[in-house]
Amino acid sequence: MTMTSSDETRVDPLWRSWEGAHGGWVAGAALTAVRDRFTGGDRPVRTLTTHFLAPVGAGPLRFSGTGPMAGRRTATCLFTGHQDGEPVVMGSALFGPARTGPAHEGLPAPDVPGPDDCPALELPPELAPFARQLDIRPATADRPLSGGPRAELVAWVRFRDGRTLDAAAVTTLADVLPPALYARWRAPRPVPTAELTVHFTDALGEGVLEGWTLVRIRTEHAGGGWAVDDSAVWSADRRLLATARQARVVREVAGQTAAGTVNS
Repeated sequence: MTMTSSDETRVDPLWRSWEGAHGGWVAGAALTAVRDRFTGGDRPVRTLTTHFLAPVGAGPLRFSGTGPMAGRRTATCLFTGHQDGEPVVMGSALFGPARTGPAHEGLPAPDVPGPDDCPALELPPELAPFARQLDIRPATADRPLSGGPRAELVAWVRFRDGRTLDAAAVTTLADVLPPALYARWRAPRPVPTAELTVHFTDALGEGVLEGWTLVRIRTEHAGGGWAVDDSAVWSADRRLLATARQARVVREVAGQTAAGTVNS
């Protein structure tokens, strides 16, 4: 097992979130560093897990990693991202080639109108500055901060810069919608991600992907100041690209009730 260090990764200031750099973008940057610098870039990524230790600021990130630690069928790299000499993220990436075996489509895309039939949504820039880099079009009646009955959001999303939908971009998309609890609340509060795990499908290797994706996020459980969100990303032609699960910290905000409404 060898330890290697990467060159510095520049944190894109356009991808700021409430308390620092957008978590999905940071996880995607970690994957790029691991794949290109530690594993040679020739193995498809299967799983990426990222633990967020502190908000990532505007300074450069430097990743160090072990690996790859190869098994009979897979290779794993452990990584840590440092900023100003302090660890801010750590995690692991699992790589492995495609193999013959049974197939199962257990998570079909939601039956929703296409992006041309859905209105655009502008997220408040003070809450989600990074959203200016995206075209977001809700595909159901659920909206952030609408006080609705379900903790779920579904939207068509595409990058305004037209980037290719590689694994790093899909990692960003898995975390790009607001926390699903926002669909039930009427006032915002910080809900930072503590851990994000993304599982990728073979659809990412089936030609160049770009343009619209369909993204769904929903809260599976919340309580005790924590929430668990599940998300999924499909291509424009409804192929599943990735699934993700993340643990979030639900922070209290002065003047708000547990339901997220402002006390009178």
